Amino acid sequence: MADIETLGFIGLGVMGEPMCENLARKSGCRVYATDLRRMPLNRLAAAGVTACGGIAEVAEATDLIFLSLPGGKEVEEVCARIVGSAPRRASIVVDCSTSPVHLTRELAQRCQATGIAYVDAPVARTREAAQKGTLSIMVGAEPELFEHIRGFLNCMGSDVMLCGPVGCGQVVKLLNNMMLFEIGSAIAEVLAIGRRSGVDERLLLEALSKGSADSFALRNHGIKAMLPRRFPEDAFGTDYARKDLAYALELARDAGIPAEGAEVARRRLDAASAHGFGRNYWPIILQEVDRDGPR
Repeated sequence: MADIETLGFIGLGVMGEPMCENLARKSGCRVYATDLRRMPLNRLAAAGVTACGGIAEVAEATDLIFLSLPGGKEVEEVCARIVGSAPRRASIVVDCSTSPVHLTRELAQRCQATGIAYVDAPVARTREAAQKGTLSIMVGAEPELFEHIRGFLNCMGSDVMLCGPVGCGQVVKLLNNMMLFEIGSAIAEVLAIGRRSGVDERLLLEALSKGSADSFALRNHGIKAMLPRRFPEDAFGTDYARKDLAYALELARDAGIPAEGAEVARRRLDAASAHGFGRNYWPIILQEVDRDGPR
């Protein structure tokens, strides 16, 4: 990493802001960042992050740029502006967003043609994990490039895994989220059935957490969100979950696999969004499962 002296960060949302802060505090590099909103830039100033006026300024000032953006459309637009920036110092782009696999591989080719190495490194776990620097990061890159940037990824994550060449990080992340949403959908069913059958909800989930039904989703999305009906807007919202699941279902179709469990989760996420909960934390699908019947 000796040749990387400055880092850029584009996208300071729920996950991006704490990730950027950890880079600034731990990497030993000067960090430059930009976002459409001024508030996260103001907060990050305390960690030594330099605010930039836009993407071109970040590309001119930094060797390596991290992206944390809402989806593929935004990633494509930002990459086009990085590639088109002149003068440009940046030689590596690391996309920590969740993006479509085919687009990730296309962007890698476009960037490579202009002398920029491209890495997909989507992240998993919660905002709390982003704050603590304990994210799970799934990386698609050549082994040499992965080792070159691994130290920076370690600033943000406690579990950093090379999943294969470019695009493979996105494959693993999309399947992670697809499985999570399916498990969340099952937890919602269990809660609704158990409650209507006369079992206390907390007792039910605590009992399940001590048996073979235990999971990260049960202990976090079930016990911490569904049980207290805590579905804030400043978390991983329903519409973001719908976006990720759409990418995963596209991957399933390309693989020729009928992902029926994921389709059930998709219908529940769609229903929650249609009922006005697109910005609420996605475990709100419990309300769609338990919408009708005795309460």
